Amino acid sequence: MSLSDLLVLGQGKDLASERGVSCSGELPAASDPTLVERAIAARATLGDRALILGHHYQRDEVIRFADITGDSFKLAQAAADQSSAEFIFFCGVHFMAESADILTSATQKVILPDLAAGCSMADMATANQVDQCWKDLEKLGVASRTTPVTYMNSSAAIKSFTGEHGGTICTSSNAQKSLEWAFAKSEKVLFMPDQHLGRNTAVLSLGLSLEDCVLWNPWKPMGGLTEDEIRRAKMILWRGHCSVHGRFSIESIHEVRARIPGVQVIVHPECQYEVVSAADVVGSTERIIQIVSQSAPGSKWAVGTELNLVSRLAANNPDKEVVFLDKTVCYCSTMNRIDLPHLVWSMESIIAGHIVNEIKVDPRVAKYAKLALEQMLAL
Repeated sequence: MSLSDLLVLGQGKDLASERGVSCSGELPAASDPTLVERAIAARATLGDRALILGHHYQRDEVIRFADITGDSFKLAQAAADQSSAEFIFFCGVHFMAESADILTSATQKVILPDLAAGCSMADMATANQVDQCWKDLEKLGVASRTTPVTYMNSSAAIKSFTGEHGGTICTSSNAQKSLEWAFAKSEKVLFMPDQHLGRNTAVLSLGLSLEDCVLWNPWKPMGGLTEDEIRRAKMILWRGHCSVHGRFSIESIHEVRARIPGVQVIVHPECQYEVVSAADVVGSTERIIQIVSQSAPGSKWAVGTELNLVSRLAANNPDKEVVFLDKTVCYCSTMNRIDLPHLVWSMESIIAGHIVNEIKVDPRVAKYAKLALEQMLAL
């Protein structure tokens, strides 16, 4: 491959890859002084034909135009409940838009403003790797006693595997309920792809021990585990993690407690086990917003989640001290690919009659993925 074969970010797409980058046509310049006016005009023109969903980790410039904001669970529900909008602009990442396509009708079109908005965690579990894992569990005779539970942060293919094998999807909001459901029907759980959410929920919420959990490394034969380790385990955790939440450390907690006396530490359950164990409060994105917003004036909070959300929390709660748990700036880089130029471009393209960046899940994949997603929504 030569340099001339490479795609310039934001231009063109590679149909042989899982993602494209986006986008055919010229993006508005981020410095365009009329950009906000163009966004307002395009949104007004689309009217009820469009619904804009915005994840909490999005930039403020994008959240401003969101009809519904939420975490992945709330936005999945919104997509499932929405039947009138012709176009759903999903300001999130690729796996979220896939879920929206699966849960909406065939006449609706889900648009991801920038196809390069992926998720490193979701990419840590491929369909081939998961299929091989299941074959290994079948050889050991434990697959029939194992229920897959897959985090929302996963590809449609992994969700489809989960549905085909009688499992469910979960989010950080309902992980405990999902695991309780799974253990009611089987002895073991294969939890993918976030090891930290699985471990934290199993140990801190369900009362399992760390010894009940083993870590499956997809790059090693038999996950890098012995047959006895797999047979004894109750939780088989996939070796995946969030690149943002995985950065927070126990040292960050010690530092902020020393720097801000009386501070309360609240973190997302995607953080490492020792970080979650040392925090004062653990909660999903929605839960973090609720707790901080409803806390007493003058309270102090160090928040361990994505920086866009923490900054918005601080701005919306001026009567409290809200700081980022880590001193290092840590945005979700792929989530931040969705910006106002991409949103404006995608809306104006639809208005001009050009459907761009539509997310379409293969019908067979969608069939089983929908079973798993509907199981989640039914819990």
